[in-house]
Amino acid sequence: MSAPAPSPLAIVDAEPLPRQEEVLTDAALAFVAELHRRFTPRRDELLARRAERRAEIARTATLDFLPETAAIRADDSWKVAPAPAALNDRRVEITGPTDRKMTINALNSGAKVWLADFEDASAPTWENVVLGQLNLIDAYTRNIDFTDERTGKTYALRPDEELATVVMRPRGWHLDERHLADTGGRAVPGAFVDFGLYFFHNAQRLLDLGKGPYFYLPKTESHLEARLWNDVFVFAQDYVGIPQGTIRATVLIETITAAYEMEEILYELRDHASGLNAGRWDYLFSIVKNFRDGGPEFVLPDRNAVTMTAPFMRAYTELLVRTCHRRGAHAIGGMAAFIPSRKDPEVNKVAFEKVRADKDREANDGFDGSWVAHPDLVPIAMESFDRVLGDKPNQKDRLREDVHVEAADLIAIGSLDAKPTYAGLVNAVQVGIRYIEAWLRGLGAVAIFNLMEDAATAEISRSQIWQWINAGVEFENGDRATPELARKVAAEELDAIREEIGEEAFAAGHWQEAHDLLLRVALDEDYADFLTLPAYQQLRG
Repeated sequence: MSAPAPSPLAIVDAEPLPRQEEVLTDAALAFVAELHRRFTPRRDELLARRAERRAEIARTATLDFLPETAAIRADDSWKVAPAPAALNDRRVEITGPTDRKMTINALNSGAKVWLADFEDASAPTWENVVLGQLNLIDAYTRNIDFTDERTGKTYALRPDEELATVVMRPRGWHLDERHLADTGGRAVPGAFVDFGLYFFHNAQRLLDLGKGPYFYLPKTESHLEARLWNDVFVFAQDYVGIPQGTIRATVLIETITAAYEMEEILYELRDHASGLNAGRWDYLFSIVKNFRDGGPEFVLPDRNAVTMTAPFMRAYTELLVRTCHRRGAHAIGGMAAFIPSRKDPEVNKVAFEKVRADKDREANDGFDGSWVAHPDLVPIAMESFDRVLGDKPNQKDRLREDVHVEAADLIAIGSLDAKPTYAGLVNAVQVGIRYIEAWLRGLGAVAIFNLMEDAATAEISRSQIWQWINAGVEFENGDRATPELARKVAAEELDAIREEIGEEAFAAGHWQEAHDLLLRVALDEDYADFLTLPAYQQLRG
């Protein structure tokens, strides 16, 4: 057999990594290059379509279910493909990045599923992109362990039958991977890099383990974007010679436009669809982004005041459950982001009660499973779903035919009593600076004030600052949201961080850079579509 042809992709501006040749093989890169060649032009068209749709929303300040796809919604005959055994019971899913320690802890956590994240919980340094892939390969071949240098504690995998099923999340359509370029110098979309490397190396290996290549699809804005993913899946399965329908995808409904196309998204992916997920922070960020010209009725209060019981959020989640179950798909609930405190049992007690109430509500509403960010929350969420499901793997037989959601219900932001507060502004600035600083150091999942924060948190933080300033919000203390007030709060936070961590640690971090970037995306008149786009330009590695 002849040697594989040299890769048509070049590795650009990246230091060599240990064992990278096991991931970046000529054959794997040839597959990624073919994905790029075939599908990037359509990706580009769909990104342009997003901008056109945003302009239409700015003009009309409304959204509706699509008239051109009404027949798909009215047709009761179609269902998504039956769930494979490894994805039939998803009652608790843990999320997190693919560093070595997290890989072992998540697989061992007792959760049914691990969302292995190359997206919002991972800053896309080249090291994270490549070594994250290597960690998953090592996990599947049971060639993984980890010793914490600080504590000396050793981590190793439990037996295969005790491990969570992996559902991998690649980057969204909008992000490119600057370290991989084609012969014309064009960067390859990060989605194709993450999906392509993982699928090429692991599809057959996962089948041999009795599982399969399963994916979460982030930031989807329309059924046409789901159609592109479906075409990618069809091509990929043929390319490596595995049966059509082996891939399964769960789509995050975390944009307001996708909420109006849930059925169509499932329809486009029906041979590969596994379910839909309700993603809270990005959903709120998407509302701000799309309705930023919509006037006072679209101004959101503090992010923590927008609970899942808010009428417009309840409409979204109940429609999601009804849609999924009508079509035979899993409905997966939102994140419990609390990080238990090792020092304060009272903080834990209050937070655990909130998590329990949230998971009880989801299970009682018909969700088939839900997310947690920390292994200590797995038993709490499991208890909520066990109580409702018992021995059943899911409750897809609960059709929720009592749910009736009108188009206007999904954007009835004005139904909230809560208003933006000065404390909310301070929190948005604090979380924004602290998260961005960690992201610039290569960390995508960060514990801040006992919550696990990811890029979606930073997006809603900067979006709320932007929205409140542009709406001229007056806070309860009489202060008006202005650029000057945001700068004052940000300067105070920078001083507080310096005092908190000391001058040496402050100087070693990216604090000023994070402060400046937050203010740039929060105060610029031209609203950046994604914070991670300018942030990626400043990410080293």
